[in-house]
Amino acid sequence: MDFFNNYIFYHIYPLGMAGCPKKNKYEEPVDRLNKLLPWISHIKNIGCNSIYIGPLFESSSHGYDTTDYKKVDSRLGTNNTFKNFVNECHKNGLKVIVDGVFNHVGRDFFAFKDLKENRENSQYKDWFSNVNFNGNNEYNDGFCYENWGGYNLLVKLNQKNQEVKNYIFEVIKFWVYEFDIDGIRLDAADVLDFDFMKEIRNIANNVKENFFLLGEVIHGEYKNWVNDDMLHSVTNYQLHKALYSAHNDQNYFEIAHTVKRLCDMLGSKKLSLYNFVDNHDVDRICSKLSNKNNIVPILILLYTLPGMPSIYYGSEFGIEGKKEIGKDMDYMVRPELDYYKYENKIKNNSYVKLISALGKIRSENSELSYGDYKELFLTNKQYAFSRNYNNHEIIIVVNNDINSCNIKVPVSKDLEFIGLLSGQNKKINSENGYIDVTLDGASRRNIYSFR
Repeated sequence: MDFFNNYIFYHIYPLGMAGCPKKNKYEEPVDRLNKLLPWISHIKNIGCNSIYIGPLFESSSHGYDTTDYKKVDSRLGTNNTFKNFVNECHKNGLKVIVDGVFNHVGRDFFAFKDLKENRENSQYKDWFSNVNFNGNNEYNDGFCYENWGGYNLLVKLNQKNQEVKNYIFEVIKFWVYEFDIDGIRLDAADVLDFDFMKEIRNIANNVKENFFLLGEVIHGEYKNWVNDDMLHSVTNYQLHKALYSAHNDQNYFEIAHTVKRLCDMLGSKKLSLYNFVDNHDVDRICSKLSNKNNIVPILILLYTLPGMPSIYYGSEFGIEGKKEIGKDMDYMVRPELDYYKYENKIKNNSYVKLISALGKIRSENSELSYGDYKELFLTNKQYAFSRNYNNHEIIIVVNNDINSCNIKVPVSKDLEFIGLLSGQNKKINSENGYIDVTLDGASRRNIYSFR
């Protein structure tokens, strides 16, 4: 088993959650990151044991246009501000994984500023990809270069350059030794050089025990990144899409097919992927659903299907947000959250209660972190599967129909199964290799988990 299979993530986009200005004026640091300290107990109480937070490097705007890799963004505070945040997380048993934006930098990065000033004579001219001094761009630099995503604001680093690699390796070591972080999420890993990532894995193996490497990968064969030589896990965008569209279309075949394809893809590595229903780059889950009641089966699938579940900050309250076309379209899904305005919802919100129950179930039942997956029952509107580990079995049954139904789910042994989520500790005995399950429509009770 892998050391990270039992991770349950809470994802924070700090520049948004802490209410930072959209543009960095590089003024005196303001300790806005301290606004997140009260959230730590909430994150722990809903069952999360790991925080993915980022970006944090000093940047000029949204955080992914890095200007200083060894300085916490001054809009969030100082390096000591973040060091204190990590200490508080560790006191509460939470691991901290940060964003590593190593594919590109912002135009205020020291090496690029030197390139603009000294052109062909710059000692950093080979730090960047495909610099052409016969070209130009909208900034009238008098040269052009390879960027990320078509945005010249984001200057692509030359990951084949040994000086660049050595610099990034020193940055990684700095963040571990200075802040005691527990892992890095590699931004834009799907366009990072494979040899570069292999060297990062070597650094990770030696810099700290069980140092976790997560990669942002949107398309492709995940096994190309998830292996013993590169990354421990990647973002599971394939399941992300299946979870909401299968419920909107009432088509559980899409989820089941996706899970089977991923299981086949990774083989003996199993499914140790980073599962999510929304994040800082996509619409909030409650804004994507035709029937918002389906958030219940979606959350249960998030916590029970193979992989590591992640909750994006605020979505545990069911907040909505859609990216809008325009310059600041991402900020609609990256809002400020004031802890003291959410204190009552922390205690009374039905989604928070459900996620807390799921977190408790997952932490108490190793089958959900390490167990084998087996599909048991499948129609467009009903789906059942089991997770098996060390001769213990959990069965999960979900319903996306507004109407109630009764189904017979095959089981491996004639045993007594106990409802873990029904709130009734209901016991069901299997007969002739089946358990008889009644599913209510469009309510929390339509989900039962049996052990």
